[in-house]
Amino acid sequence: VRESAREQVPIIGVNRGSLGFLTTFSADEARAHFAELLGGALRVDYRSLLVCSTGPGTHDLALNDVLLKDEVNSRLVRLEVVADGELVTDFLCDGLIFSTPTGSTAYNLSAGGPIVHPAAKVVAMTPICPHTLSNRAIIFRDTVKVRVFNRSPDSRLLVAMDGQRNLKVGEYSPVEISVAKICLPLAQKPDYSHFEVVRQKLAWSGGFSGKR
Repeated sequence: VRESAREQVPIIGVNRGSLGFLTTFSADEARAHFAELLGGALRVDYRSLLVCSTGPGTHDLALNDVLLKDEVNSRLVRLEVVADGELVTDFLCDGLIFSTPTGSTAYNLSAGGPIVHPAAKVVAMTPICPHTLSNRAIIFRDTVKVRVFNRSPDSRLLVAMDGQRNLKVGEYSPVEISVAKICLPLAQKPDYSHFEVVRQKLAWSGGFSGKR
């Protein structure tokens, strides 16, 4: 994904049996449409990425989400969030999820965060099991510059990028998160419908249809 975004080469998401919302092609469909993709006939959507820095020379890109939590799974952590230089609040929680619109249907959704349309220019921040029940997900504009400070003196942070790669965090270093300047080009079917995919993947229906 990172290489595709840097080189601006579209990728095809192929469904191999998981829930993935990006994998809109079956293996047979991918083979059938491959020649069309090479010929430029398929639709290309652009998905935003997050860039996260934990110190000089330490940064990475995420397509879905950036997770901040204590290195020890069972411990609460106090995280202070500052957006564009303004204090948001501090969260006593199991962690924070910063999500792109693409990642809003992943860990963010499981943690009670909102589903965000992939074309929306926003970043979602969702606390995981916050100690204060009024702490809820927050939507930031895509130009936001977020800094997160670890205010738990006995804790060390784990920063996970898309659940695959971890960044080391210095004892007093803030975690900085913003929207990357580059996007991921994603090849889609010409008739791709985001909400049709959501309805199918999440088994949405029109509500209770039984007789009263």
